[in-house]
Amino acid sequence: MELFKEIDNAKSKEFEQLLKSQLSRTKIEEGKIIEGKINKITEKYVFLYIENLKSEPVLDINELKSMGLTEKIKVGEKISVLLEKIEDKNGEVVVSASKAQKIKGWDKLVKAYENKEPIMGKITSKCKGGCIVEHIETGSLMFLPGSQISDKPLKDISHLMNEPQKFALIKLDKVRGNACVSRREIISSFKKEDKAKIIEKYKVGDIIKNAEVKGYSSFGCFFNVNGELDVLVHLQEISYSRVNHPDEVFNIGEKHDLKVISVDKEKLQVGCSVKQLSQDPFEHVENYELNKVYKVKVVKIMDFGAFCELEPGLTTLLHSSELSWTKKNLSAKKMFRVGDEIDCVITEIDKEKRRVAISHRLTKENPYEVFNKKYPVGTIVEGEIVNKNEYSLFVKVEDLDIDAFLHCNDLTYLNNGEEELEKYKKGDKIKVKVLEIKTSEQKVRVGLRQTQTDPFDWFKDKKVNQTITVKIISTDNKGLVVRPEGCEMDFMIKKSQIAINAADARPSRFTGGERIDCAIADLDLSKRKVGLSIKLLEEIEKKEALEKYGSEGSGKNLPFSSLSEDLKKKDKKK
Repeated sequence: MELFKEIDNAKSKEFEQLLKSQLSRTKIEEGKIIEGKINKITEKYVFLYIENLKSEPVLDINELKSMGLTEKIKVGEKISVLLEKIEDKNGEVVVSASKAQKIKGWDKLVKAYENKEPIMGKITSKCKGGCIVEHIETGSLMFLPGSQISDKPLKDISHLMNEPQKFALIKLDKVRGNACVSRREIISSFKKEDKAKIIEKYKVGDIIKNAEVKGYSSFGCFFNVNGELDVLVHLQEISYSRVNHPDEVFNIGEKHDLKVISVDKEKLQVGCSVKQLSQDPFEHVENYELNKVYKVKVVKIMDFGAFCELEPGLTTLLHSSELSWTKKNLSAKKMFRVGDEIDCVITEIDKEKRRVAISHRLTKENPYEVFNKKYPVGTIVEGEIVNKNEYSLFVKVEDLDIDAFLHCNDLTYLNNGEEELEKYKKGDKIKVKVLEIKTSEQKVRVGLRQTQTDPFDWFKDKKVNQTITVKIISTDNKGLVVRPEGCEMDFMIKKSQIAINAADARPSRFTGGERIDCAIADLDLSKRKVGLSIKLLEEIEKKEALEKYGSEGSGKNLPFSSLSEDLKKKDKKK
């Protein structure tokens, strides 16, 4: 390698000039937009010449056509491209014309947003919540919310699709590269000057005739006046009665008279009232009495009830719970129509809350009171099973619209209630006994087993410590299942009650079918509870033996292993 020690010689100066010329050229970096010159065109590809690249980048000719650059596909034309990679794994240069166009388009959108300038675009498709708008100049895609399409609700926007029109940029996310536009803002800006002239016509106190209901919101209702102005009637200005939402009172398309109560020339807004056109009905609400029947007019039907008028302007709610005595969650739509006049009873008048409550069911006799008079507790009646679930039956008694409740535990004295329940089905006729009537809670409870002889009555003449004979039905680890002779019910003798001696208290000693004696340990006829014990019988017999045989010798012949010891203790006490 030759070293140049003298920098003033000709070779050194020539090297210095070459080096400067190389460094002065434009640097080629990935991620930048650069200009490329079309050098060659084939059926599928366009070859570009870009200075300082070792090879010619290639573009798909269909990419350029889809971008609307068909006219530029000529040798010598310049095209902007994004340099993605100087060299990929195959050693080729990777560029993109579409990405370059989007980046340039984004820069133009940013500039338009900062300068608050409108842009030209066209609606290309619908999406969730709005539409997609394409920027005509750059092809960038933007989001148009449904609320920003027009200044009034549009059911069909087909006439706006693919039509070039102006849009205002209302939001720009530079980090995510998202843009949001508005067509409504452009329309409103043109109407602003005209709207100011229209609002000057109105003054506080003016009456507007036949304004049309245009739309609702949570805070009020919007009306269209003569097709030239939209006005708001606040929720509190709709009615003297309480209104939770405008749709409780108004329907879209209806026409109503309005009174102007405010005019804001700066915000170009007119506030109106419906209720101020009529006298406050609560000023003479004293004319109505509680618990008295009045004719009311159905004005609106909702899922939870119906709104009715006692008089024009005095609206009250008839809740679905006050429609019927027996049917719960009854729909007012199935009973009434708008305009019907029905009888109702006023149940509440609250002047402070400006609320009147009414009831339709109170105009009819309470069927539970009728049932109580006709079939008091203890009456045996015939009924039909009309419904059934996993633990009960519902029985309809004669022609009364009441379903009496029959729990499975009240079906039989002998078997398991749930097993007994399986024997019954809808349509079966049964005789039941009225057990309970709760008029206030609208409940009637009946029983089937109460119409039968109670097998527990077998114990009526029995008492505690009395000896009875039982038959062993079955055995298990818990004890013995036995049935007293002459009784139809089965009872349990617990393992701990089989014998005094723990070693003898084994259920396995019995095989089933044996007849044995036992004593009644507990007896409660009111609760139908009884406790049986073999152990208690042994203790009773042992006590009697001690009292009868007072000497140790005589005690040796008794069949009790511990009797002699007990006798010794008795002698010592003497």
